[in-house]
Amino acid sequence: MGKNKLKKFAEMERLDCVFQYPKSALEAAGGCPLRGLWAKDVFANSNPIVLELGCGKGEYAVGMGKADPASNFIGIDIKGARMWSGARTVADEGIANVRFLRTSIHLLPEFFAPGEVSSIWITFPDPQMKKVNKRLTGTHFVDIYRRVCPPGALINLKTDSPFLYAYTLAMARHNGLEVVAATPDLYASEWADRVPRITTYYEAQWLGRGIPSKYIAFRLPAPDVVLTEPQVDIEPDSYRSFGRGNLESLGLRT
Repeated sequence: MGKNKLKKFAEMERLDCVFQYPKSALEAAGGCPLRGLWAKDVFANSNPIVLELGCGKGEYAVGMGKADPASNFIGIDIKGARMWSGARTVADEGIANVRFLRTSIHLLPEFFAPGEVSSIWITFPDPQMKKVNKRLTGTHFVDIYRRVCPPGALINLKTDSPFLYAYTLAMARHNGLEVVAATPDLYASEWADRVPRITTYYEAQWLGRGIPSKYIAFRLPAPDVVLTEPQVDIEPDSYRSFGRGNLESLGLRT
């Protein structure tokens, strides 16, 4: 591991805006002491809690926090070295309504009580074209989201991937979920002014290469609704068939 990563990890341990609970630490602590108490004990208010999943550098969580002071935002990722950038911004600028949680998305119910999370943002995740159970908009994860959000909570996806966009729309329709918004070209649609205009590093790369951002928002169903996977054939993303070397030559590191 490089010295720069080690330095970032050490600094993350000292930042008050960062909470780090890998599975081993969670088990050692006997569970997360903040479960059900994030608004009261972390943010000291009763405002809605919004999650950004797979937050990477935390640009979206930070941007939403600045744009909406009446809500609390928590960026979640398993990779601390990426999260350091957003956490450093929050600490330096004293942004009171943004925090970061380092853990696996699979463990969300360990950290948040039923109904504690008001909505979720998923921004430019890996589409996981070969592994449906790893797709953050797949039924496996939607079931997890239902355990921390109330029925009707909004799940927002921004993606460059035509595959993930088509899959998510098919999944929602197949299961009878309410689709609030769906556009294959966000910034050329009526939703352009309704969705926070926060351009992350990776979104800028895709837009710069003529790949439009897609947006879909759907509502979570009641807990007793059984979700199943749609049986559809979706064309894979051609540009994601490149090897790592090809992507790096385009300035798109995987």
